[in-house]
Amino acid sequence: MAGIKAGREECFQVLIERHQLRVLGTITKMLGDEIEAEDLAQQVFVRVWKSAKRYVPSAQFTTWLLTIMRNLVFNEMRRRQRFKLISGGVEFEEVMQTLKDLSTLSPSQKILDWEMQEMIQAAIDQLPTPQRLALVLRRYEEMSYEEIAQVLGASLPAVKSMLFRAREELKRHLRRYLVG
Repeated sequence: MAGIKAGREECFQVLIERHQLRVLGTITKMLGDEIEAEDLAQQVFVRVWKSAKRYVPSAQFTTWLLTIMRNLVFNEMRRRQRFKLISGGVEFEEVMQTLKDLSTLSPSQKILDWEMQEMIQAAIDQLPTPQRLALVLRRYEEMSYEEIAQVLGASLPAVKSMLFRAREELKRHLRRYLVG
């Protein structure tokens, strides 16, 4: 960031190369649209460039970066709600663990599993945006509760509660599909 602060574009290129997959992957999981995710990821890095002079390393850089990403994703989710667009999400980790490897399944079982994934996605789409982002960061970015709290600007107990409520809500929506 010091190099970017000094206006060195090669430092910015290294930063993008180092973090673009994480940012793009997280946004894609939140929005469910790769093209829109690419646009939003580009906006994240534009904001990093524009904010470089004001950047003060008070936490990990990735926390700051993902906070910028969070703000843009939340804005996009609010925009989508206003226009009633359907957004994508992430698979729920506990439910997804119950699905078998599709390559070993019969065609009819593959269809049933595909339908199950559709049901999971529909349930996740109904989660509030902060809960959905907390799930993405925990499941795909393998972030600790503490890191998620920093990104979301929430307390540690609030993050734990948010994840608990999200999982309970998904279990409630998917209860009839779960075995045992």
